[in-house]
Order: sequence, then structure tokens, then C-alpha cells
Amino acid sequence: MSQTLRRTKILATLGPATDAPGVLEELVRAGVNVVRLNFSHGSPEHHAARVAAVREAAAKLGREVGILADLQGPKIRIEKFEEGKVLLSAGQEFTLVCRADAPDGDARQVGVSYLGLVNDVHAGDTLLLDDGLMAVEVLAIEGANIRTRVLTDGTLSNRKGLNRLGGGLSLGALTEQDKQHIRIAAGLGVDFIAVSFCRSAADMEEARALARAAGSDAFMVAKIERAEAIENLVEITLASDVVMVARGDLGVEIGDAELPGLQKKIIRTALELNRTVITATQMLQSMVDNPIPTRAEVLDVANSVIDGTDAVMLSAETASGSYPVKAVEAMVRICLGAERQFDHDTDFEKAPRNLERADQAIAMASMFLTEHIQVRAIIALTESGGTARYLSRFRSAVPIYGLSRHDGARRRMALVRDVFPVNYDSAGQATREAARGAIRHLFDLGLLAEGDRVIITSGDHMELHGATNTLRLLQVGPGGKAEGLGEL
Repeated sequence: MSQTLRRTKILATLGPATDAPGVLEELVRAGVNVVRLNFSHGSPEHHAARVAAVREAAAKLGREVGILADLQGPKIRIEKFEEGKVLLSAGQEFTLVCRADAPDGDARQVGVSYLGLVNDVHAGDTLLLDDGLMAVEVLAIEGANIRTRVLTDGTLSNRKGLNRLGGGLSLGALTEQDKQHIRIAAGLGVDFIAVSFCRSAADMEEARALARAAGSDAFMVAKIERAEAIENLVEITLASDVVMVARGDLGVEIGDAELPGLQKKIIRTALELNRTVITATQMLQSMVDNPIPTRAEVLDVANSVIDGTDAVMLSAETASGSYPVKAVEAMVRICLGAERQFDHDTDFEKAPRNLERADQAIAMASMFLTEHIQVRAIIALTESGGTARYLSRFRSAVPIYGLSRHDGARRRMALVRDVFPVNYDSAGQATREAARGAIRHLFDLGLLAEGDRVIITSGDHMELHGATNTLRLLQVGPGGKAEGLGEL
């Protein structure tokens, strides 16, 4: 039950550190709900091996573990240096060469991966390198060369990222490689596909169309990491199933000072629009090398939880860090501590009006009841997981058990805060029979006890997606028998 009571979900990035024998199983046992495959690294064979290992570990431990494929996207990088790295000094001139035949770099110049950069920048612009650790000012555009002045001392090495302060680069969200990776991810049966550097709803719609054409029903994750994405936040959120606060590149483009307020805005927007939200990047960065997090990192994670994020993500901490399992264990402790501070009193005055869908109305009614009477749990008999997700948008003190016969639906629910997916097949059952069976099943699993009152949501036709239209208030009787069905 201690595992079940943690409401906030944890993503862990797979990498060399998780490939060691036994580590992946330990991560799942420690509490990982979804794993991330970083398509910026590794071959299709590597990804396939990791998918198989995740499915095996989840089955062995009886857990629902989702898999997220994170596309590389059009990240702009400098090319390689002749000696691997150079030392740059503030005040010196340094040239970015936008030619396919640019020579290996030295202390005077280096090539860039995006040849169109020369058309996107102007004199006076500030370009940020290596996640903002170095900065250069554009002095002039001379043919295919961008002449700059170095603003900060430092060492610059091969293939570091490049951003323009304030955003505005015209590079599209999906590269040809990304399109190929979507097809690969579809073939692997992943549960989520994350689109890096999306700028608009059209970017998300294009990625979704490609995934569906490849036979994938994966949820689409919009990574908010461009200044343009902030300007189009509502339309991007509506075009996505999940949004991710990708704080690395976003912080570089908009500046660190703006990042905390924007993180809160993205989380708030996702919740208001009934979407799932992930907070990511450097959450426990010090644990790449150390066995315990800093106090600042603890507060950072806790504030994300208190703000209402569905999930928090570990990147290098698990992919390549020295303490991947300890990082997950620390995340679990922090989430549980923060959840104890969470205010569950829902303000129904601010709830949306004129709901168009019955399942959304049922979700709101369920949460209203939960706020006003004592119930142990909400049980959502669901095909796609949609009702459970709607229920989770209204914060409650009780867990939501999402019961579905579909593996994919359960794994997608594994990302949603307050929702705990359970395998249950109600196909062919009348709604009362399904309700009885669901309560007995949760009782047998030790998740309900005699005397518990529960709210159960279902549809008249159990096999139809989006058909939830019924709410019942029931009590668990002796042996897990549902009581109260006779009067309804």
C-alpha cells in the first residue's frame, strides 16, 4: 500500500547506468512508473532491447510501467573541433560557419549543424552555447559566416547545443530523422511519443498523424522548450495529450529568471485543459555524482508536486549517474513528503461550466461527492483511461483506481497523478455485474476493506470508448461483496 499511496508519478530515463544487470528491476521496484527512451542516443536495436527488458521487469513485478520515446528534434549544435575542444576568452572574435563543408573547428571558428542559422540571426543577437554556459554576441553576417564576439570565458567542446536568446529560430519541429524514429517507436509499441522543440499545434498534429499512420496509439507529448511554444501554449496543449516542462532549453531561451513563473503557468494550463503534465530537467542533478540530493533540489521537486504536476522526470540521474536507484528512492520520498502538504479542497466555483462530454460531467460529480462525503476510493471502469484522467484533474484526497482490460490504456494511466491502473476485464458484463466484480477484485488485492464506501463510474456499454455515463455510491460488504446495488 505504501507504493500505491504515492500520487505523483516518476519517469526515469534509461541509459548505460540502467543496462547493468538487475538495475532496471530495482528501479521498477523502487517506484518508477514510466521509463524514457532518449532517441538522441542509441540505435533501434538498443531501444528494442530496453523495451523488452522493461516489459519483462514490469511483468515479473506485477507493475504497470509506461514507455516514452523522446524524439531528438531539431536541436542546433556546433560541429566538432579538431582537438575535441577549445578555450575561448571574453572579447575575442569567433566565427560560426554555416556550410556543409565547414572545416573542423579551432579557437577561431566552428561549423554548425543548422545551415539556415545564417538567415535567422542578426547583428546584436545573443547566441547561447552549451545550455547557456557560454554566450556570444553576433557582430555581422558575412555570407555563410556569422561573426561573433565571445561574452564569457570558457571551454567549448564538440557538438554542444546552440540557442538564440529569446527564441525565434525557424527550424521545424520534426526532422526527417524524427519521422523515421516515430515509425521505429510505433513498431516498438511505446505508450508515449515526445516531440522536442514543438512550436505550434500543427507540429503536434503532424507527429500524431505520422504515429497513427504507423499503427501507434501512443499519447503525444509536447515538450515546451521554445519561446514560441509559450506564445502558443494553449493551442499546443489542446493538440497534445501530455505537456512537458522541458526546463533545459526553455531556460536557455527565455532566461532563468522567467523560468519559475512559466513552469507554474504551464502546469496550470495543462490542468485547466484536462491534459497530463510532466516537469523535467535537472530535478536531482547533483545525484549524478552524489548519493543524496541538495536541499535546493528537494524544494524544487516538492514545489512542482505542490503546483500539481502529474509526474517528475529523472534524466542523467538514472541514465548515466552513479546512483540511479537512490535517485528514484529520493524522488519517492520527496513526492510523498510534498503530497502531505497538498491542499485537496477543490474550488468548484472555478470548475468549468457547460461540459460537452458525459464522462467529464460524471468526473466532476464524482469529485463533488468525494469532497462532501467520506469515501475510500473512486473506481473508474474505463476502456481508454479517459474518465480516470478527467477525474484526476480535480484534486482529491482519495485514490482513483482505473480498471481497464487494455494494456496500453493502463500504461498510459501510469503517468497520471492520483490514478492507479488495475487490470480488470469487464467485457460482456452488465454494468452491475462489472461493478460487483470490480469491488471484489480490489478487495482481493487488499486495496479495499469491508465497510469502505466507494464511488464507481462506468458506462451502459462497457466496451465503448468515451461512454462513461453512470455514477454509483456503494459500500464494501463482507468478503468484498458490493452493497447498495439493490437500491440503484
